[in-house]
Amino acid sequence: MKEIILCKLGETILKGANRSNFESILLRSLRRRAETCGRFRVYMLQSTVYIEPQDETCDLTRMHELACRVFGLVGVVRAAECEKNMEAILACARDYLPPLMAGVRRFRVDAKRSDKSFPVPSPEIAARVGGVILASVPGCRVDLHDPEAEIRVEVRDRCAYVHAGQTPGAGGLPYGSSGRGMLLLSGGIDSPVAGYLMAKRGLALDAVYFETPPYTSQQAREKVLTLADKLCVYTGRLRVHVISLTEIQETLMRDCDEDYFTLLLRRFMMRLAQACAREQGCEALVTGESLGQVASQTLASMAVTGAGLEMPLFRPCVGLDKSEIIAYARRIDTFETSILPYEDCCTVFTPRHPHTKPRPDAFEAELAKVDFDGLCERALATRETVERRMK
Repeated sequence: MKEIILCKLGETILKGANRSNFESILLRSLRRRAETCGRFRVYMLQSTVYIEPQDETCDLTRMHELACRVFGLVGVVRAAECEKNMEAILACARDYLPPLMAGVRRFRVDAKRSDKSFPVPSPEIAARVGGVILASVPGCRVDLHDPEAEIRVEVRDRCAYVHAGQTPGAGGLPYGSSGRGMLLLSGGIDSPVAGYLMAKRGLALDAVYFETPPYTSQQAREKVLTLADKLCVYTGRLRVHVISLTEIQETLMRDCDEDYFTLLLRRFMMRLAQACAREQGCEALVTGESLGQVASQTLASMAVTGAGLEMPLFRPCVGLDKSEIIAYARRIDTFETSILPYEDCCTVFTPRHPHTKPRPDAFEAELAKVDFDGLCERALATRETVERRMK
């Protein structure tokens, strides 16, 4: 019996004349992952991606797991392939399904004929396969409304496929189909979630991390690189550009009003991220800001820290409350890493009474006290790039 993986497309099927571009990006992403699991043939027919093992050494379980994390797919199925006739379909159901239904008491069967020339109607296919299951799996009964297992038979152009339901895919758009952005990645909870949400919309990512040695530690850097590794589960790889803010922070603390310190630092971070983004061919910035969550994320604060940018700034978490962001972080397995107690640059030298409604003119007056362009130039010269890949 031959097993195969079938991947169901999401909103890519709604695209018009450029749909083929989305599909080719999706196929490249799946092929790169397939290379780590053995020799697979990956191709598309009838709006479905087929991942077909070419020999017995292929790791189908691992491939299924990786495919579930590829953006652009809404469902991933591990199925048995058979000839397109009822005898072969029934034999396949009899041999393939019972081990998958251990402990199942209620099931239903659905059938779909993409090949309308197949002589047996879908309701009859479902009924006959259901009869095979009832005879092969003791204690099972049909339940159309509340099944524990949903058996599916798909009759397609070349073959028929039998499976015990699909696993949800990652959804969204193929990674890289919406351009490239620069993620401001801190060690907190929010920024990895922001990166995930934009990657899900097809935005390929680089990341910039700001450190302040010796005030931030090597452990803080490793924490951020671990978060990058977890994002690589979905992105495949991620370049992290590490920039030192030590001179900037020490200068701000010496020369500027303490209450403006965090906001001034955020302006530097935005400008440095934009400069790094341009060098890497990115067209947008991404942050984890959530409206009103902290003093630097009020409407007035975000207005002054983001002023002067010359590329779009995406804040995908802006309308989410903390519990919603934490739920996403748990889902993508970044939460436990994010809460490790290592300082990041934004928690060093935190002002006692930060401004929440800064006046733009007062903010600009504080910024004028320092050599903004010179400090940015010297900070960029400290940049180090670390490449992370999916493990």
